[in-house]
Formats: sequence, structure tokens, C-alpha cells
Amino acid sequence: MIAIEHLSLRFHRGTPDERVALDDLSFGIAEREFLVVIGTNGAGKTTLLNAVAGSIVPERGRIMVDGVDIVPMPVHRRARFVARVFQDPMVGTAPALTIEENLAFASRRGVGRKFKLALTAQARSAFRDLLVPFELGLENRLQAAAGTLSGGQRQVLALVMATIQQPKILLLDEHTAALDPRTADIVMQATTRLVAEHRLTTLMVTHNMRHALDCGSRLLMMNAGRIKLDLAGVEKSKLTAPELVRRFGEEDEQILLPGEV
Repeated sequence: MIAIEHLSLRFHRGTPDERVALDDLSFGIAEREFLVVIGTNGAGKTTLLNAVAGSIVPERGRIMVDGVDIVPMPVHRRARFVARVFQDPMVGTAPALTIEENLAFASRRGVGRKFKLALTAQARSAFRDLLVPFELGLENRLQAAAGTLSGGQRQVLALVMATIQQPKILLLDEHTAALDPRTADIVMQATTRLVAEHRLTTLMVTHNMRHALDCGSRLLMMNAGRIKLDLAGVEKSKLTAPELVRRFGEEDEQILLPGEV
């Protein structure tokens, strides 16, 4: 169980550019819940992910994970149970390392980085089995450098790396935004598969309304650092794009409606 309790943060405090990023934000995330977060630019979505990951520290509030406040916890300690996939396909994988080396690195996160020990025949077979379901041919290119892959292939690799140790929390930071629509759908299918297979507690930020409607078990809409809408279950499943826009109160050009490219 994750509990966000009264998180508050302002950027550029005391200057003409002062802006509220998180405004006394509070909500809970159940274990194995797939939570999708949408909102305009500046709504606080990525700031929220950064706070959970530890790359920023809120001015006030707590982030409780299984009863422990992780706000004081350094990033390297959170990395043992928090995994993240970023928007940029170039982030999250080591381009000079091969696919199998990247996977070996991820599988040994926190327990050493001895690639020669990790890259056994058994490990290679396990890596192939992990990659086969995505039908991208990555299982046949284990010794290819990650830098030679397409953006979509690298995002799928980053997803597999992020989930290989079944983290307590998976953070997805607009991880399809830099991809073309077809590739974005492939990556979202891979995301749904991995989250369901590992039963991961997931927090996904997206600007793609179709993905927000089709994916996840719960939907949060943020605005000015606060929650404007919180839907789950039947309410979320019955929600349509026009209704979501209406509830949002304004059409944000950054949110992609179904059919847009």
C-alpha cells in the first residue's frame, strides 16, 4: 500500500516565477493497482513521479510505502524497490552494452554487476523467454548493442529491465510520448502485459487519452498540483473521451484524443 500524504512543493519560491507544483496532495494506491495520471502541462504529474522516485524532495508531506515514509530515503535505496521508465527511449538502457548485458545489469541490480557471471547459458535462455512474447525479434539479437535498436525496441527493453526484478512500484513517465502512434501502441501492449504478468503496483503518466481510457484500473486527473478527478472500476470503464474532456473543463492540446496522430 502506498499513501501520498499532504505533499506540497513550489518551484522558484519567492520569485516572480513562483509556481505551485504539488498542492497538499493526498491519495492512496492499493497494492497491484495500475493508476493512470493525466493533466495539462504543469499539472504536477511528473513532479509527483519525481517525488516518489526521490529525484526531488517535497517541502511538506509524506510518501508512505508499507508504513514507512520514504521521503528521507536517498534515491539509491529507493532504486531497490522503485523502477522507472522515462519518456526518452535513450534513457534507461546503456547503448554501448548488448541487449543481454543490459538485462544482466538489471537482473543483478543491488546484488553486484559481474556480467560474466550473470551471462550464463541459463541466463541467456531466460532472457530469450522474456523477450519472445513481444514479437520484436529482440530474442534473436541478444548480442546486439542496445544503441542499434529502434525507439520502440529500446522502450520495450527498458520496460523488461525495469520489471525484471518485480519492483514494489513501477513508474512510467510518458513512456510512449516520443514514439509514433503504431509504436506507442506496441509499447503500451507490452506495458499492459508486463504489469499484469508481474501484478505490479504501477503509476503511469500519459498525455494520450486513448491510453488513459484503455489502460489501468484507475484514473486520476491532476490540475495545478491537485486531483480534479478520481475514477476506478465501472466508472472508469464507462468513461468516454468526450466525457473526459467535458469533465476536464477545457480541451488541452497536449492531450491526444483517440484517432489523433
